[in-house]
Amino acid sequence: MLTAVFLSACVLFVLAYIKYGKFLTKHFELNNKNHPPSHHMYDGVDYVPAPMPVLFGHHFSSISGAGPVLGPIIAGIAFGWGPVWLWVVIGSIFIGGVHDFASLVISVRSRGRSIAEIARTYMSKRAYHLMLAFIWLALVYVLTVFTDLTANTFKLDGGVATSSMLFILLAVGFGFCLYRLKFPLKWASLVFVSLLFFFIWLGQKIPLNNIPVILGDEAKSWDIILLIYCFIASVTPVWILLQPRDYLSSFMLYGSVAAGFFGILLGGLPLNYPAFVSLDAPDIGPMFPLLFVTVACGAISGFHAIVASGTSSKQLKKESDALPIGYGAMLVEGLVAVIALCTVMIVGRNDPLAAKAPLAIYGAGIAKFLSVFGIPERFGSSFGLLALSTFILTTLDTATRLARYIFQEFFNIEGKRTRYLATLVTLLLPTVFVLINIRDAGGNIIPAWKSIWPVFGATNQLLAGLVLMVVAVWLKKKGKHIWFVVIPMIFMLVMTLWALLLVIIQYKLSLVGFIGGVLLFLALLLILEAIEIFEIQHHAKRILKRKKKEIA
Repeated sequence: MLTAVFLSACVLFVLAYIKYGKFLTKHFELNNKNHPPSHHMYDGVDYVPAPMPVLFGHHFSSISGAGPVLGPIIAGIAFGWGPVWLWVVIGSIFIGGVHDFASLVISVRSRGRSIAEIARTYMSKRAYHLMLAFIWLALVYVLTVFTDLTANTFKLDGGVATSSMLFILLAVGFGFCLYRLKFPLKWASLVFVSLLFFFIWLGQKIPLNNIPVILGDEAKSWDIILLIYCFIASVTPVWILLQPRDYLSSFMLYGSVAAGFFGILLGGLPLNYPAFVSLDAPDIGPMFPLLFVTVACGAISGFHAIVASGTSSKQLKKESDALPIGYGAMLVEGLVAVIALCTVMIVGRNDPLAAKAPLAIYGAGIAKFLSVFGIPERFGSSFGLLALSTFILTTLDTATRLARYIFQEFFNIEGKRTRYLATLVTLLLPTVFVLINIRDAGGNIIPAWKSIWPVFGATNQLLAGLVLMVVAVWLKKKGKHIWFVVIPMIFMLVMTLWALLLVIIQYKLSLVGFIGGVLLFLALLLILEAIEIFEIQHHAKRILKRKKKEIA
């Protein structure tokens, strides 16, 4: 049964890429005769054309953070795997994939500009500033959640921390060999990917345990180290760290996907968890609307549009690459989400593991899948956790760079040194969030990521709805059909505004509740802005028709 459920998702994703991908390619008129901005705006820092496999690795690694893993596990335990499976498959194909692909294409057609700049061109200057502010605050949440998640992963398994640190050095070496020594990609990949998997084994032999403790918690020490890493990753040229790291990361991600894929197909594992549990989970709330924000990236994510229009559009080598990178990567992320959901499906409802943290469930699940091939469960669990931290680390460095772009854009500041200031200011709020002690309703201290996850999910998905709104305006201005964008847009806006309102009611006047309220206010202003634009267009058409009749 588990194999049949998993294979059904795989088949639907393949058919969607072939059939729906063909529709998107035709509707957006992809043409390799058009020169992407990576060529005519090349600067050696941000605008650098990348081969499709390298850019796919960057894009997929950047968008595949903790969301497609933790979200489905949290929602699957709460509501049952059935609703989550349906949302991941349908959402990835008809909403998330369209969102990612469209964001990438319209940015490429707009000289690699961000989705906010596109809003200024096709909506208004006010919409531009509102979108910039919303995106920057959303990225602050991304950085806070993913920094704290990685820190807790390193605290849980020191071997994963060692492998991750070695991996950063490996990426720098790979970038130097590829871009300065001009090693062929094929041979460089063979050597460095082999070293990558060797470092997984080596990390378990020399774990980074017992590091100096800050503020009484080892995780906070790792938070500081990771934020320093984010700063460095944001200000260095993409060829030094971002491109090579994300390319190598993609092999970790492919490895985890392969482990799940073949482990599920060949393992004969039973389907133990119920398909449906409840419409209202005590720890989360009602399925409608919270299912659609808890599965934060497995079906659709506004963060993907920031990546697509922030870094990927500046590295696209030719327009036809937009389909595998924009649409294909989202479908693969949907597959990652289904595999994560399968780690829930093999757990019994009364199994003590079901009550543990999502990190533990995912690590145990990957260990089960790899044990099919005789790999010890200890190694398998570490591999799963390392893959997850790899997802997150690649998102961290990309998110910091994107937030830096947004800050510079908002204040219209340029120059080499401004990137240091913009990065520093961006990292201030995440630093505060991860270092303070956050308590739950019972007064217990909880990790920052756990407290912020609900509002992060709501903010992230609301951003996706707003991006779809910008895409609809862009298509309308181009005289294209917009129905396949408008329907998902309305659904996402309704569900996420509803969810964000519930989060604000829950957190009230706390820092999380206050920022949630600001985001809700910005979103409503943007929606009103779009409605006004469509009304103006409607009235303009009526006036033109009337004038034509008068002339006739």
